[in-house]
Order: sequence, then structure tokens, then C-alpha cells
Amino acid sequence: MKRILTSRWAKPVVFTAALTPVLLLVWQFFHDGLGANPLQFITYATGDWTLRFLVFTLAVTPLRKLLNLPDLIRFRRMLGLYAFFYGCLHLMTYLWFDKFFDWAEIVRDIAKRPYITIGTLGLVLMLPLAITSTAGWIRRMGGKRWQMLHRLTYVSIVAGVIHYYWLVKLDVSRPLFYGGLAAVLLLYRLAAWISKSRSRRAPVGVAA
Repeated sequence: MKRILTSRWAKPVVFTAALTPVLLLVWQFFHDGLGANPLQFITYATGDWTLRFLVFTLAVTPLRKLLNLPDLIRFRRMLGLYAFFYGCLHLMTYLWFDKFFDWAEIVRDIAKRPYITIGTLGLVLMLPLAITSTAGWIRRMGGKRWQMLHRLTYVSIVAGVIHYYWLVKLDVSRPLFYGGLAAVLLLYRLAAWISKSRSRRAPVGVAA
């Protein structure tokens, strides 16, 4: 497995796989495969993939530790950037195809509809994470400050789940599924943080 993860082909394969959903959407668009309501189809598809990639991003740390695969960290930045990419497509679907860039109407909509407000918040919080995702930014900010900033991912995924839950209203199975995955991943981090804090406070034993 280590050889696969460190292969020079690993990143191009993951990059191509992550791009496949949007390529499929384009193909469906030109082949009448978006159903009776293309706007809703694209909106839901891009929103789903935003949450999926947020889950993939958050899953890297526990998986690399539980499976003893530290090289998984090579893909975390790419997965996070794809989450932002699909989030931008999701927002663009709303701004362009739904509102036709009518900014006055968009501002009223954001203020009036809570699910749009919290969804916009989730995406806005992802912007500084995308900007500071490079190694150069990590050096400039310092590891600890960079890590603190990138904990905004936790807020983004919670906001995304709430956005989805409030949007669908009736069939809430998908947002609850994503919410369950997010809860497991966040609880893992909380447990790891508590364990680390306790080990720091534990008295050091004195050899006899």
C-alpha cells in the first residue's frame, strides 16, 4: 500500500477521480441526462460532492493513524481544494442559473432564507482555507496558527449539513447521513485532543 500511495501516479489518479463527477455532469448536460429539473439536479449534485469531499478531507487524519498509512496525508490538500471547488460550483449554480446574478435579489434571499445564509457562511469559511493550503502559507503562518485556521473545516462541514437539512425539508436521509459521518470524524478529533491533553498533564514517573 505504501508503494501505491507514494507512486508518482497516485496524485494524478486521485485528481482525475475527483474531477470525474463534474465531467459526468457536463456529459449529462449535453445528453439530456439531468432529468425534468436540470437546475435542481445540478444544485443537489454539486452540494452532495461538496459534503463528500469535506468528509474525505476530514477522514484522512483518522485513517492514516488507524490504518498506519501516514502517506495518506499527501492527498488531504487536494481533497480539501476539491471540496472548495464543488462548493463554488454549487454557489455558481445558484448565482447564475437560479438568480442570473441579480445581486439585489441574492442579498434579499441570503437574508431571508436561513438555509442560504448558513450555506453561504460554510463556503465563505472555506475560502481562507483554500488560499492558505500551500506549503508557503504554512511556513509564513507557522504550523500551530495554520492548524488553528484550518479547524474552520469543522465549522464548514457542520454548516453544510445544516444547509442541506433545511433545504430538503422532507427527505432528510442524506443530510442525516452526512451529519452522522461528520459527527464520527469530529468526535474522533475530540477524543484524540482529550487523550493528548491528559497525557500532557500526567505526572512523569520517577525510576526506582
